[in-house]
Amino acid sequence: MQQTLNSFADGNALAEALATSVSEHLQAACDARGTAVLAVSGGTTPARFFKALSVKNLPWSKITVTLVDERLVPPDNERSNQKLVTDLLLQNAAAEANFVGLYNAAANADEAAKSAAGTIAKLSEPFDVVILGMGGDGHTASFFPGGDRLADAISTDQPALVLPMQAEGAGEPRLTLTLPVIVKSRFVVLHIEGDSKKAVLEKALGDGAITDMPIRAVLRHQPINLEIFWAP
Repeated sequence: MQQTLNSFADGNALAEALATSVSEHLQAACDARGTAVLAVSGGTTPARFFKALSVKNLPWSKITVTLVDERLVPPDNERSNQKLVTDLLLQNAAAEANFVGLYNAAANADEAAKSAAGTIAKLSEPFDVVILGMGGDGHTASFFPGGDRLADAISTDQPALVLPMQAEGAGEPRLTLTLPVIVKSRFVVLHIEGDSKKAVLEKALGDGAITDMPIRAVLRHQPINLEIFWAP
């Protein structure tokens, strides 16, 4: 399918434009249905976006923020996506938002995924906005090349909302939303920065196996309301 690529002069301009676009979608959702759900990703790329979004004038108490994926580390761990979101997004005006994380101290990753799925199931679907990132290896969410549950996680008829994932490139064991949860969302964004990430994107848009570059599972899915936000 044809992708919408929004290019910006730098990361600051991208962050402000993305925050404005996301705000408009969240406001529209609150106006139409009374609530909104935003799922965000971790990593270093979204930091400026989180800060820009945190000051937007929105009915934050009606908005729930959740995670696309999470490392199985406690919320006070520096590698925790929950900590990143708490420190950078759930501040300023956005401190009024509701937060639903994926981490839980279950006995193992399978049990943690089941518990997280039960929590996610209580949120209104489809989600209103999902923000994805992409690694240099072509992963998104915790859909890693070589992941032990990759085929399950990117199956279009996967009934589970959350699955565990272990992969060489993932570091810690992880929990991830599955592909159906992501692609049926009302607005999906791929947020990438840098020339190297654009080169990875261009490769992913070409021919090749989905399992080699799992971002292809999202890029090739139809239908999907997907926009790409990029800055050098």
